[in-house]
Amino acid sequence: MEEKKTDKMEQPLFTRPEGGEEDEVTIDWMALIRRIFAIRRKLYLAAAVGLLAGVIIALSIPKQYTVSVTLSPEMGSGKSGGGLASMAASFLGTSMGSDSPDALNATLAPDIVASTPFLLELFDARVRTADGKVDTTLVAYLDEQSAPWWSYILRAPGMAVGGIKSLLGGDKEELPADSLAGGSIELSEEEAGKLQSLRQSVLANVDKKTSITTLTVTLQDPKVTATVADSVVSKLQQYIIAYRTRKAKEDCRYLEQLYRERQAEYYEAQQRYAKYVDANSNVVFQSTLAERERLQNDMSLAYQVYSQVAQQLQVARAKVQEEKPVFAVVEPAVVPREPSGTSRKVIVLGWIFLAVAGVAAWELLGKDYWQKFRSALS
Repeated sequence: MEEKKTDKMEQPLFTRPEGGEEDEVTIDWMALIRRIFAIRRKLYLAAAVGLLAGVIIALSIPKQYTVSVTLSPEMGSGKSGGGLASMAASFLGTSMGSDSPDALNATLAPDIVASTPFLLELFDARVRTADGKVDTTLVAYLDEQSAPWWSYILRAPGMAVGGIKSLLGGDKEELPADSLAGGSIELSEEEAGKLQSLRQSVLANVDKKTSITTLTVTLQDPKVTATVADSVVSKLQQYIIAYRTRKAKEDCRYLEQLYRERQAEYYEAQQRYAKYVDANSNVVFQSTLAERERLQNDMSLAYQVYSQVAQQLQVARAKVQEEKPVFAVVEPAVVPREPSGTSRKVIVLGWIFLAVAGVAAWELLGKDYWQKFRSALS
């Protein structure tokens, strides 16, 4: 009876019907159900192991909170022809030239946020946890964040190699980030690790059709996450405003210097003319009148140049204000109440499913193919 039962249980699950097509395969569902019923204890054990592994992994992964901020930037109004500089130029009868092409548009926000200088500026941002126990800078808070236990195992070889190198090479003096010539940046291994961690936590996405920019920050404390998101928005606005107004400010500084020079020249010509007129008010010689006319012409020419530069300076000052982009915060930074990411229940159920599916696949299919493979080798 036991031999007949064994033969019945080991009958093939997949068969090809006689006279059927070569790729046609049928499944014996009754045989499949019987074999699953026969290995039910193994499946129960696999479910228990998957449950245990899922609970351990779910509890090891720290909670994370995500804050998203939506911005709608207006990258200047100079191209519309109705800006302050255009009105000032038309009123004063002068022109500052055509607008330069927009070298920095909204699509570069992801590259700006991921750049090393931008992230290094975030290191000094003050953050405070929701419970108030930690009140420090962002770079110090990154050390307070927990990590799953397997991350330490994965980092162990690198830490061992780094320790050996430090023992063999001795302690090397680390240079500050801004100590190198040419504006280059040198980071220590610890700083580079924190920078990479922050680069993964702070992301920016731009909808090219609408130019809507979405900034996303993911950290382990809800209040810190919202604070960092607000700092990212503020620094991004400052960065783009500084870039967009840099050329206009340079023009404005140049015109201010030129304005002072032309003003001094005009005042000097005016003083020369006034002194000469005072000294020769009762003289009627032709040479005296000619010199007086020459000094008056010099004063008038100096005044014309001085007046023109003053008008251009007013236009340049209006252009600085006009070039400042306006950011409409569609969705501000809000402290999240629930953690983001995959929930712990889903993680546990996923591990149970993987364990049961793996054991079932091995018992129903893998074991048979493995025995056939071993038989073929022998």
